[in-house]
Amino acid sequence: MSKITQRLDLRQSQQLVMTPQLQQAIKLLQLSNMELSEFVEEELEQNPLLEKGEREETPDAPEAPEQKDEVQAEFDDSWTGNEAQQEASTDFDPGSSMADMGSGGNTSFEDAENSFENRMSQPKTLREHLNEQLLIAFEDGRDRMIGGLLIDQIDETGYLRTEHDKLAERLGCSLERIEKLLKELKGFDPTGIFAGDLSECLALQLEEQGKLDKPMQSLLENLDMLGDHDMKGLANTCGVNDTYLADMIEEIRSLNPKPAAEFDHLVVQTAIPDVIMKRLPKNLGGGWRVELNNETLPRVLVNQEYYTEVTSKTKDKKDKEYLSNQLNSANWLVKAMDQRAQTILKVSAEIIEQQDGFFNYGIEFLRPLTLKDIAEEIEMHESTVSRVTTNKYIGTPRGIFELKYFFSTALGNTDGGSTHSSESVKARIQTLIDEEDPKKILSDDKIVDILNKEGIDMARRTVAKYREAMHIPSSVQRRKQKKNKQ
Repeated sequence: MSKITQRLDLRQSQQLVMTPQLQQAIKLLQLSNMELSEFVEEELEQNPLLEKGEREETPDAPEAPEQKDEVQAEFDDSWTGNEAQQEASTDFDPGSSMADMGSGGNTSFEDAENSFENRMSQPKTLREHLNEQLLIAFEDGRDRMIGGLLIDQIDETGYLRTEHDKLAERLGCSLERIEKLLKELKGFDPTGIFAGDLSECLALQLEEQGKLDKPMQSLLENLDMLGDHDMKGLANTCGVNDTYLADMIEEIRSLNPKPAAEFDHLVVQTAIPDVIMKRLPKNLGGGWRVELNNETLPRVLVNQEYYTEVTSKTKDKKDKEYLSNQLNSANWLVKAMDQRAQTILKVSAEIIEQQDGFFNYGIEFLRPLTLKDIAEEIEMHESTVSRVTTNKYIGTPRGIFELKYFFSTALGNTDGGSTHSSESVKARIQTLIDEEDPKKILSDDKIVDILNKEGIDMARRTVAKYREAMHIPSSVQRRKQKKNKQ
């Protein structure tokens, strides 16, 4: 029987200790610019040595090198870019309001976009159009306020898909008031706005035209049968003959399923870019330039003068210790934000470098890319790249994309050569289906044969999976659809 004894052993081991400062730096890395602004506001309230820096305004003339901050200067020195030869008309990002401004602030109207005719009037947004009607329809200030909040809930098609009870809870008013207001709002122009779904949107338009009878109501309640082209079953359900049903379908096709589509500027802003990508002009070497979105990026400064003044008058040991801790915390925050900016720029620049074909020629040239590929190129850990690319968006000449969008799986090549991105293959499938002959609808097997001839090795089930993910009907359904359109 063994005895329980005590003894002293010396062991050597390595352990990573996550200090509060390191945890904070990691947290900042995965925040978007908007989330970072909220975090900074909280720190400003807690730390008296921090103060908000003024946002830098875009100058009229090119900025001299000595005027740039250290982060921007260091980035510019290390920037190489991709040499892409493009026309001079695309040298500047069209979203940059200062691209064509002279030193005196005068805008050139020589190009079509800045022509005098195009600047005489600005297109009205959907928000402005609805708010004008809101002011006329309601006199009560609270009704106007709730109506304005409901306008903000509309999606890009013009629908209000949120359930009424959730809206009432979110806006802090009764369900009866919401339903009463929505009844009025659904009468706004364009007709069909504020509808909960497609069926209601079409019903509002037919009701305005005086064509919403019982057979039409039955048709709207069975739009899935119309989508499946079950004309015989649909005629029986609506209680009409084939000729009358064909006339009803023509009425449906003449309606607008997306009432907000006629407006260029939609109510919903899908995403605010954290990073902005611009094309460099030829005289600067061409290629691309990436920078943080200063419009949303917060700036903080450490007030050293205030610290010196207060510490010189403070004699209590605890107070001095408190000020010292706050100074260290403030300095660390500024350093962490600077490191965050450097890391985001480094990752974004490498993504642009890797996906140069996509930005120049389109989605079919999107390369397969993994987090590991970027991590190895910039010599950072894969988890760091993952944090940087999460919930962050980049504004490009082709639109706003989440940084995660540029990472996709690789599909093999039939000749064993280069691989293809899953997104580029999806785009190719979409193109093949869009261009197919109505008399020769492409089956999934036929699409596989075409892709194999183009060097893309894919199985039929993979094509079917991609097609369903893009909400493309099967060959049988497409044949019915195109036959009815003829």
